[in-house]
Amino acid sequence: MEKELSEKSEKIRELNKMEGEIAKLQREKLEMKEAIQAEAEKQLNVQLTLEREKIRKQEDDKNELKFKELQKQLEEQKKLTEEMKRKQEQGSMQLQGEVMELAIEEWLANNFPLDSIDEVKKGANGADCLQIVNTREHQNCGSIYYESKRTKAFQPSWIEKFKNDIRTKRANIGVLVTEVMPSGMERMGMRDGIWICTYEEFKGLSAVLRQSLIQINQAVQAQENKGDKMSMLYDFLTSNEFRLQIEGIVEGFTQMQSDLDSEKRAMQRIWKQREKQIEKVVHNTLGMYGSIRGIAGNAVQSVKALELDFIEGESEDEEPKELFE
Repeated sequence: MEKELSEKSEKIRELNKMEGEIAKLQREKLEMKEAIQAEAEKQLNVQLTLEREKIRKQEDDKNELKFKELQKQLEEQKKLTEEMKRKQEQGSMQLQGEVMELAIEEWLANNFPLDSIDEVKKGANGADCLQIVNTREHQNCGSIYYESKRTKAFQPSWIEKFKNDIRTKRANIGVLVTEVMPSGMERMGMRDGIWICTYEEFKGLSAVLRQSLIQINQAVQAQENKGDKMSMLYDFLTSNEFRLQIEGIVEGFTQMQSDLDSEKRAMQRIWKQREKQIEKVVHNTLGMYGSIRGIAGNAVQSVKALELDFIEGESEDEEPKELFE
């Protein structure tokens, strides 16, 4: 019984020991489980953060593309609006110019029914209209060329172009009707052989110019059978047509002289640049030849064009000789 009791006691101790080990294992298992859960939650949080960042980035990319698309559409719409505005302003300016042109033609036709008012068609070279002065006694006493401008600023280039149109049409007088007068002119007047006025001043000026042409024509008709070739030549030399032709010739020669002076200056610059380049090449060649002769001595064959005697013996009046053949 003691032996059996001892064995039971031993078994009880082993059982208690095993229970302790089991409790320890359960505790460790629980701790490990908690640690695994904590690590899993940590990994899950990291993964959630990465996914959230990925989703946010994708949304930002989508929004950026949408923003770029909207910005592109806005720019295109802005360009379209500016183009439409420009066309509208251009059409408005063209319409205003046509209105003044039609007003000039209508006023001339109503006030001078005997005259011929020739309209210059749209797209054709020239001014707006040509008035050929007629009377009941005489036809074609002279012609007045009209050009209308209705802009915010006066361009001096209009005068030169208008003078060329007058020469082409062989008109006697040119009148430039404008809303804005050139600098230095407060009211109507003549500049470079062209009458410049506003629309209000045009009405009185046209009547005065027309009457002057009629008087000149009457004077010419009165002297028609009394003059000879010298008189006709004098009339031509004192005419507005001859003056405009001479002005055209002088302007052409002046432009040719200006172009010639520009070409001279350009060629002198090119010649000077090439002279400097040639001097640089000759100087470097002489230096290289002297260095080689100093190192190799007489082993290097002599180049006559680079020797001192040859260079000093050249005449200053002779043409420059080539260094190498």
